[in-house]
Amino acid sequence: QVQLAESGGGLVQAGGSLRLSCAASGRTFGRYAMGWFRQAAGKEREFVAAISRSGGNTDYAVSVKGRFTVSRDIAKNTVYLQMNTLKPEATAVYYCAAKSTSYEYAYAYARAYDTWGQGTQVTISS
Repeated sequence: QVQLAESGGGLVQAGGSLRLSCAASGRTFGRYAMGWFRQAAGKEREFVAAISRSGGNTDYAVSVKGRFTVSRDIAKNTVYLQMNTLKPEATAVYYCAAKSTSYEYAYAYARAYDTWGQGTQVTISS
């Protein structure tokens, strides 16, 4: 089973950018669809972005579409979330997740995922 470790979180001013990384262990990274979710204090975890196992399909939450980009580097066993034009409401802990699948699909719902990282804090100051 793959293990995940997020990095790249931090404090940035509104309008700025951050790139989150999620490094996966193991040799079967290409068998996993990957997702990014976030959870703000006092709120439920919500979907941010997802990418299929080969990277050919992606999906985004409406609130981030056009500003966030999910990508993956299979050779590096890493998935990225490039976040631009950040808003204070993006402040949250960001989690990456992995789902073992045979399908070329980007899963947008949390219950689909088998494995989760520990999360990385993103704070946007106004």
